[in-house]
Amino acid sequence: MTNDFPTNRPLILISNDDGIDAPGLRALVSALSGLGDLCVVAPLTEQSAVGHAITVRDPVRARPWPFETPPDVVAAYAVTGTPADCVKLAIDKLVPRRPDLVVSGINQGPNAAVNVIYSGTVSAATEAAILGIDALAVSLCRWRGGDFGPAGRYARRIAAGVLREGLPPGVLLNVNVPALPLGEIRGVAVTRQAHSRWEESFVDRVDPSNQPYYWLTGRFVNLDEGADTDLAAIDDGFVSVTPLHYDLTAYEALDALRNRSWDG
Repeated sequence: MTNDFPTNRPLILISNDDGIDAPGLRALVSALSGLGDLCVVAPLTEQSAVGHAITVRDPVRARPWPFETPPDVVAAYAVTGTPADCVKLAIDKLVPRRPDLVVSGINQGPNAAVNVIYSGTVSAATEAAILGIDALAVSLCRWRGGDFGPAGRYARRIAAGVLREGLPPGVLLNVNVPALPLGEIRGVAVTRQAHSRWEESFVDRVDPSNQPYYWLTGRFVNLDEGADTDLAAIDDGFVSVTPLHYDLTAYEALDALRNRSWDG
């Protein structure tokens, strides 16, 4: 970026998975205005549910993108890749110095329970954590429309706290904000990821050339009645803040597996 940000303020990298023109991204930039020097590096097109995919067999291109959120004009790039690509490329090539914080969002729709695995929004923050940078992912728990203002307010509060106090190594925060007016949100709850799954099937269809294709459909199932989960907090009107780590090891299974005979 041509702007070298000659200040001592924190550098905040902002990304998402809904694409660089998504209203949630602009709401997030507006919400973080004044908290530090802001850079936006986001996908050119929507990349929802791509998980932590990265581009390895095709070139990744980045181009400057006009990005104004009054009163600021923010340095921005649109990237022909995934959210994880955006964070990788930004840190290696596009931003003027190593960011102090990466914030991904504001996603349109919740990223709680098993959806964390599929989320490109969460994966952008996860990539930052892998690279040793504090990060959070922010989602508004409404699939269409809605007011991003309350989510932006909480994103700013939580981002300010992370800049002030930091996070444990490798940990990112997954923030889900209920789709409620600001005055009806009951506060912040630190939660665990709920156990859940999608019960899915593929619908058979035929295109105009009489060729078969398949369309994924499904129903989300909450398998967890715990009061301390992200889903429970959202349902109760709280902002859910879940600490996540990219280490997926099932530590509770290690001893049992080490004691198992692996002989045929």
